[in-house]
Amino acid sequence: MIVGPSHTFKQLADAINQAFARWDLSHLHEFELSAGRLIGYPNDDFAPEVVWEDHAALKVCRELKPGDEFEFTFDLGDNWRHRCAVGPEKADPVEEYGEKPPQPVAIWGWGSIPDQYGRTSPGE
Repeated sequence: MIVGPSHTFKQLADAINQAFARWDLSHLHEFELSAGRLIGYPNDDFAPEVVWEDHAALKVCRELKPGDEFEFTFDLGDNWRHRCAVGPEKADPVEEYGEKPPQPVAIWGWGSIPDQYGRTSPGE
């Protein structure tokens, strides 16, 4: 993914969900950075004991550095977990994507996209 200096963790979550063709976006998500630091949508109804930093306020490039690893979890009930790593070098968005994207964008991927609810046929 290409993530620019103005992009927030909320925008990154939206881009990841779009890349995985998720359509039911009513689920909570979180990023877990080093030392257990949690970034997500603050929601006292779901887990009042959990302290999430606001995903819409924090810029990805300010909180992560090249080589950092972190985890993104979509749907805290079903736990769709993604291990993520910041590349060692900055990507040139014009070279990799064709322009400077207004939102984070996927620029590479492989394999099939699993259904959000694990269905294997339209009848399920």
